[in-house]
Amino acid sequence: MSRSTTPASLASSHTAVDKYERSSGKDHRSMELDRQGKNERRRSSVLSLITSSSENVAAKQKGAPPPGPPGPGGPNNLYQPGTLKFWLTLVSNFLAMFLVALDRTIVATAIPQITDDFHSLGDIGWYGSAYMLTTAASQLVFGRLYKFYHMKWVFLSCVVIFEIGSAICGAAPSSAIFILGRAIAGVGSAGIFSGAMMIMIPMIPLPKRPMFQSMFGMIFGLASVMGPLVGGAFTTKATWRWCFYINLPIGAFTLFFMLFFWNPPARKVEPAPLSTHIKRLDPIGTVLFIPSIVCLLLALQWGGSTYAWSSWRIIVLFSVFGALLVAFATVQILTPETASIPVRIITQRSVFCATMFTFFIAGSMLMLVYYLPIWFQTVKLVAALNSGVYTLPLVLALVVSSIMNGIATQKIGYYMPSMLLSPSIMAIGEGLLSTLTRSAPQSHWISFQFLSGFGLGMGMQTGSLAVQTVLPMADVSMGVALIFFAQQLGGAVFTTVGQTILSNLLVAKLSLIKGIDVESIINNGATELVHLVPAEDIDQVISVYDFALTKIFLAAMGLAFAALISACGMEWKSIKKDQTGPPGAGGKPEVQNGVPVQGGREVDMYLYRSRDVEMGRGSRAGGLELGSVGRK
Repeated sequence: MSRSTTPASLASSHTAVDKYERSSGKDHRSMELDRQGKNERRRSSVLSLITSSSENVAAKQKGAPPPGPPGPGGPNNLYQPGTLKFWLTLVSNFLAMFLVALDRTIVATAIPQITDDFHSLGDIGWYGSAYMLTTAASQLVFGRLYKFYHMKWVFLSCVVIFEIGSAICGAAPSSAIFILGRAIAGVGSAGIFSGAMMIMIPMIPLPKRPMFQSMFGMIFGLASVMGPLVGGAFTTKATWRWCFYINLPIGAFTLFFMLFFWNPPARKVEPAPLSTHIKRLDPIGTVLFIPSIVCLLLALQWGGSTYAWSSWRIIVLFSVFGALLVAFATVQILTPETASIPVRIITQRSVFCATMFTFFIAGSMLMLVYYLPIWFQTVKLVAALNSGVYTLPLVLALVVSSIMNGIATQKIGYYMPSMLLSPSIMAIGEGLLSTLTRSAPQSHWISFQFLSGFGLGMGMQTGSLAVQTVLPMADVSMGVALIFFAQQLGGAVFTTVGQTILSNLLVAKLSLIKGIDVESIINNGATELVHLVPAEDIDQVISVYDFALTKIFLAAMGLAFAALISACGMEWKSIKKDQTGPPGAGGKPEVQNGVPVQGGREVDMYLYRSRDVEMGRGSRAGGLELGSVGRK
């Protein structure tokens, strides 16, 4: 359309046509037909004005409010799978995710050697929990940071924090410094967990995201399952310190390519006083929430092992957790504009169910990852490194099902089938694992693991995909952070629950065997059984370990059923149908020089006068919705 076509020229031409019709003496029918044609031409002119070239729009829209950000399914120019830049960014993102997931479990097989070097058997519980504590406690804070500040710099800062924590762990001269390093690395990992998913949202449109997200889930699951294997290899062949030094070169690779090749849409941060920036991070809620999670995890960590469940310390920890949680919930309700978990988000049906689904799936997964190698070490009497090798069926099944699930979800457009099938298959596999005995043939523990891993791979990332589908773009960062918080909390809580089951059953059953030092067996761990137990009693002790560990697999099956129940409450939403419209208005429609401004565009006044364009709340013309952000 030429630059000379203006609302004034259109009105002038319409007046001339009217005068000609009155003077020509046409009959009524002819005039009606001409008027219909004229209306069509008017409609075309209006739509042409709305969809005019970007140069003309830019020249007209001085002072217009900025367009809102496109939603998750909207058009973006970052999806360039044919470019090296796209894949370097994606691979760097996946590597960062791999490192933080690996760090959750790599320490499991290194702990015996670490305690020997530091002579710190009393600190053993802190080596794993310090990382999980800070990860879970700071997860929601990063959800707020990604919402309000530039994604690139928040993410890179988290990678730097994680690298600092890893370096401290690798060089730690004492147990206390090692625990400090684990806590610092946990803070960085919290931001990387949610940030890695946030990176993919502007890069990949929603209909194409399941395949990439399945790769994300596959890498997360692989790292979690391979952690004990890699940790055992480093500890046996080199030194446990390389479990943490390995993070440094890989993290540097991620930093370099993210810094120079990743350019996400800049988030404009308006100048504001420091107090405003602090309020955005929900300081009151954060101060209440972090100690509440710490109290919960400490109570679960210490209960039944360090202290009896009836101990006043455990009772106080649970009481403080409950009181702080109630106070946190109250703050979230009373301050919805700065809430870490806004009520409108957590009460959305699919978000709540996806959060619970992820919580139970993560707990079920970590119970397998932590205690399956212990079953091989104590019941099959294999070395720590070999116990990791024996869990490869779980890893391979997870890889296969993650890829298959990504392809299937992208094809059919629905994630609900995966959410229903995943816990169902997991429950079958874990139920079968609970039947294992010392004499179980190789075919049994391979096939049972494969079933469990196949189900796990299908459900690893469906909760996150569901949140991205049902929430508006402005809330996606907090929704994703909520899902990853549930994942971290589920893993931390139910790993501790598994330890409680193991300790309590071992104490109850081993105390029935005469001549056995129960405390010595539990404190020294699985690898020392042969040296601590008389030869005539070894079979009985192995049977007790088998009984206790298979009950953990039974508990994991119960969590899979809980995940299935949670999935049944989800809405059936299509990632294909829920598309985002054009960029929306940066504020309410304004009028400048008598011309309404909507969505950063001037709209011909004639649009509001014409009888042929149906106007309503959220005006539509030719399928284009004006002044609207999000899904139709």
